[in-house]
Amino acid sequence: MAESDAPAAQNPSVPPARARFLKRRRDIEGRAESRAGEAAPVDASLPRGVRLAGAWSWRLLVIGAVIAVVVFLIVQLRLIVVPVLIAVLLAALLVPFKDFLVRHRWPRWLAIVATLLTLVVVVGGLFYLAIWQVTRESHDLQTQSVAAFDQFRSWLTTGPLGLTKDQIDSAFQSIWTSAQQDSQVYISGALSVGSTLGHVLTGALLTLFSVLFILIDGRSIWGWIVRIFPKNARAAVDGAGQAGWLTLRNFAKVQVLVASIDALGIGLGAFFLGLPLVLPIAVLVFLGSFIPIVGAVITGALAVFVALVFKGWVFALIMLGIVLLVQQIEGHVLQPLIMGTAVKVHPLAVVLAVAAGSLLAGIPGALFAVPFVAVLNVMVHYVSSGAWRSRPPEATTAPEGAIWETVPRPRRAQRP
Repeated sequence: MAESDAPAAQNPSVPPARARFLKRRRDIEGRAESRAGEAAPVDASLPRGVRLAGAWSWRLLVIGAVIAVVVFLIVQLRLIVVPVLIAVLLAALLVPFKDFLVRHRWPRWLAIVATLLTLVVVVGGLFYLAIWQVTRESHDLQTQSVAAFDQFRSWLTTGPLGLTKDQIDSAFQSIWTSAQQDSQVYISGALSVGSTLGHVLTGALLTLFSVLFILIDGRSIWGWIVRIFPKNARAAVDGAGQAGWLTLRNFAKVQVLVASIDALGIGLGAFFLGLPLVLPIAVLVFLGSFIPIVGAVITGALAVFVALVFKGWVFALIMLGIVLLVQQIEGHVLQPLIMGTAVKVHPLAVVLAVAAGSLLAGIPGALFAVPFVAVLNVMVHYVSSGAWRSRPPEATTAPEGAIWETVPRPRRAQRP
C-alpha cells in the first residue's frame, strides 16, 4: 500500500492535502514496522515454556490478589459472615423439614414457625440440660477437684519424681506470683466479657434472622444472586449453586446423624462407668463432632479427663478405650459408608481442609472447612462438566412480592 501511494504523493497533479495525508500514513506505517521488527526478535528469543510461564504467572498473581482481598474482607466482617454461614448451614438442615410440612398441607407460615420453634427448643434444651447438670453437681465438682489436687500433690512427693514439699510450694508460689504480675491482662479480659457476650448475642440474633428469611424467601434470594452475573453465565451459576446446595443438605443431615451416634456412644460409656456430667459430655461430643477429626478427639479427651479426676486411672483407661472404639466406628464405618456417599471428599482433603481452616479462622474455620470444600468441589465439577450448556440462559426473575424489592412493580390495569 505504501509503495503504490508513493508515486501518487510525488505526482504534481495530486492535491497538496492528499499528498500530505499519504506522507503521514507512510510515516506511521514505517514506525509501526520498525517497532514490530524490534519487538519480534525479543519474543522469538524466549522459549515457549518461558512465555507460557510468564502468562500463567501474572494471571495467578491477579487471582491470588483477588482471593487475598476477599479473605481480608471476610476477616474484617467476621461478626457478620460467621452468623450468616451458620444460618446457611442450619437452613440446609431445616429447609427439607419445612418443605415436608408444606407437602403435608401445613400452611406455609405455620410450617416456618414450627421449624424455627423446633430449632430453638432442641438447641436450647440441650444447653439447658447441660447447664442444669453442671449446676446441680457444682458442690461435688468442687469437693472432688480439691481431692484430686491433693492426690496430685501427694503423687509429686511419693511418685517417681520425688519432689519435696518445699519445692512444690515454691513452684506454686512462682505460678501465683506470675499470675499476680499479669493481673492486668486478666482484668482487661474480664472487662471485655461484656463486649464478647454482646457479640455472641448479636450473632445469635443475626443467625435466627437469617434462617428465618432463608426459610421464607430463600429461592428468591438465590434468584437475585444469580441475576448479578452476566446473562450467558447464569445457567452455569444456577446449576452449580443448586448442585452445591444439594451437597450441603446431604452434609448437614449426615453430620447430624454421625454426631448423634458419637454423642450416644460416648455418653452411654460415661453413664455405665458412673461418671458425673454425662449430659454435658454428650452435648459437647455432639457439638464437637461437627468439626471432623479435631472436635471428636478434643471432646473425647475431656471425657477421659473427667474419668481420671473422679474415678482414677483405671476408669480413665476404660473411658479412653470407649472413645477410641467410637472413633474407629466413625472413621471406618460411618464416614466411608454414610459421609462418603453424601460428600465426595477424600479423607486427606478433609484433614488438610480442617488444618487450613483452623490456622486461618480458628474454630469457625475448622467448622466450615469440610462443607466449603465439598460444595466447592461439586460446583467446580459441575461447571467443568459442561452440563449447564444444555440449559437455556434465561434470566432468573424474582417471584411476585419479593420482600427486598425497592422498585415498585407496575400496577395491573383494573378490569371494568
